[in-house]
Amino acid sequence: MPSIEDNKPVIIGYDAISALGSDLEDQWQRALRGESGIGPLTRFPLSPDFPVRIAGQLPDIDGLPYPFLSARHQASWSSPVFKYGMLSVARALERSGLEISPELAPRVAVTYSSAIGGLDAVLHADRRLQSENKLPAPYANPNSCINMVGGKIAIQTGAQGPIVSTITACATGLTSMLIGAMFLAQNRADVVICGAVDFALVEPIVAGFYTMNGVYSPKEGQDEGPPQSASRPFSQNRRGFVLSEGAGAVILASRKFALSHGLPFTTELAGWGMTSDAHHFVAPYGKTIKKCMQDAIRDAGIAPADIAAVNGHAASTRVGDKVEYDALRELFGSKMPPVSANKSLIGHAMGASSVLESIFAIQGMQEDVLLPTINYQADPEIDIDCVADTKRQLPQEYVLKNSFGFGGCNSCAVFKRVN
Repeated sequence: MPSIEDNKPVIIGYDAISALGSDLEDQWQRALRGESGIGPLTRFPLSPDFPVRIAGQLPDIDGLPYPFLSARHQASWSSPVFKYGMLSVARALERSGLEISPELAPRVAVTYSSAIGGLDAVLHADRRLQSENKLPAPYANPNSCINMVGGKIAIQTGAQGPIVSTITACATGLTSMLIGAMFLAQNRADVVICGAVDFALVEPIVAGFYTMNGVYSPKEGQDEGPPQSASRPFSQNRRGFVLSEGAGAVILASRKFALSHGLPFTTELAGWGMTSDAHHFVAPYGKTIKKCMQDAIRDAGIAPADIAAVNGHAASTRVGDKVEYDALRELFGSKMPPVSANKSLIGHAMGASSVLESIFAIQGMQEDVLLPTINYQADPEIDIDCVADTKRQLPQEYVLKNSFGFGGCNSCAVFKRVN
């Protein structure tokens, strides 16, 4: 049997599509400059009284040269979760240098998932049924199956190992990686295709987040300001999260497999934790969040003092940001490391947010840099170094990534730089 070290998960490739763009390097450069991807909401027609007017939308990718994005394919698989998810995986595999041959296929797992899936396809079918009395198209139901995202990726890549949809709301993308690490640790796979995609800019979902008091809402009587200023993690004037779209893929492999196949890597998923709040359906709970972070650090075999930086969940909600800060303060005491909040740049991409932010954290580790948290105004109740306004040079051997989802689903990971 392989040793524990042999099965340690390393990251051999990744790709992201966010509100900052479709090309990873372009997104990274914009993020380094502190640019925002938030703009007017145009994904559907807005009535004059629709309460949400801004969002983080993805650029069109139809012109990119990938064979699985044919017009005929898109006609059947109409929900954008499929083409964006599949594109992120194709490019992550290209970056890894791995070819999934028939010999390797049975040892390649898929945990790529979505928090919302192709719900837009079902809504479209229902509206058509009500307004035109036309039955749903044959692909309407398959479009809406959340597990079909991973299924289509398995068909695309030929992966024949374990396949599972990891759905933990906003933590889905990171949870996908942690479940992938389990498959590697149990020697059930050599490679895992991880990640998440979400397109939540659908009228009832957007409006529903408004009625929950979750999504950004300007203070009555105050100037809204430009859309780019709306996402304000940890800030005194935070007013809720800005809803966004996104897709990100991370290819995990066991250390032994990567080394034996000549696949380069610079980052290891050194430790992880998962907890359930068992407390409230949306409000986070500090005790179990702290334990999740502790478990990740302990699993990595290090002490809190070894963490150079934290990539926060930091959704810009009044309660959530404070609870995360309190948990960090309890864990780290007066020696809390700097915290970078990427949602200030890209908004909240639902299940995809945690994998996008993990990718930014990993990229930052490689370049010894922390991304800025833009739009920051100090909150007297949150004494935090959140890398405000501009990027910061900082060597990082260990970074803690936090992600917390509705239903009390907490996932935390420690990434380690290995060269």
